[in-house]
Amino acid sequence: MTTYLEQANQNLLIIDEIVNDETASTAPDTWFIGIDLGTADIQTVVIDGEGTPVAAFLDWADVVRDGVVVDYVGACRIVRAQLAKVQQKFGILVEEAITSYPPGTDPRISINVVESAGIIVSHVIDEPCSVAALLHIENGAVVDVGGGTTGTAIIENGQLVSSLDEPSGGRHVSLAIAGGLGIDMEEAEQQKRRSHEDPLIAAMAKPVIEKMSDIVEGHIAEHQPGIIYLTGGGTLIAGFAQTFRKTFPALEVVELTRALYLTPLAIASYGLTLKGKE
Repeated sequence: MTTYLEQANQNLLIIDEIVNDETASTAPDTWFIGIDLGTADIQTVVIDGEGTPVAAFLDWADVVRDGVVVDYVGACRIVRAQLAKVQQKFGILVEEAITSYPPGTDPRISINVVESAGIIVSHVIDEPCSVAALLHIENGAVVDVGGGTTGTAIIENGQLVSSLDEPSGGRHVSLAIAGGLGIDMEEAEQQKRRSHEDPLIAAMAKPVIEKMSDIVEGHIAEHQPGIIYLTGGGTLIAGFAQTFRKTFPALEVVELTRALYLTPLAIASYGLTLKGKE
């Protein structure tokens, strides 16, 4: 029997294969669209009624900082362009989508950007909680490391009991690399994405990752979940999971394939969860 974790990993691999593919295709009978406004990128994922990804679009962008849109016009432009690609690919009219927000920030920020594209936000959910719903987590912690923030959702007996977020993410790793090498942020971002190939870059990232693990240690101190699920593009930095396993030796630390796409997949999949409750 395929577990929810295995199914999520399979769907993440599908997204990796189809991301930014604009080839015309037949629209599924039922679809759900998730839009993720990240610090380092903006993503739109479309799933069919079975939860299988059928389209995905990603644009690297520096329009959001720590859950706050710093380039509103730029963010709106990217969302409109991605939705236009969805409509053209399937020959459909997109009328609504689901979006998310980092815990502790105002969800209206994401809603306003998405609705600027002329569609309705049917639902909004905080990022780590969307992942918890996708993986059907009964007990555990979801750690979502984006470009600017580290968020932790604590799930106990299938219920959210805590959702916290602090400003430390992939961008802070890039700042450390930029300072250490004397390069600009754009080049530092490129170097960060090659961290698995360069031990020097991995070494520069380690102190920032350790800080993130300290943040999560504080988030879960009163709960001590048995499992930590890592998600978000920030968790792809070399040595990330190893650092967390060292900080939490008594806990199971679970990685997912292509975690960069997990949050937008989870946002889109939230539509299936809601449909099941109807």
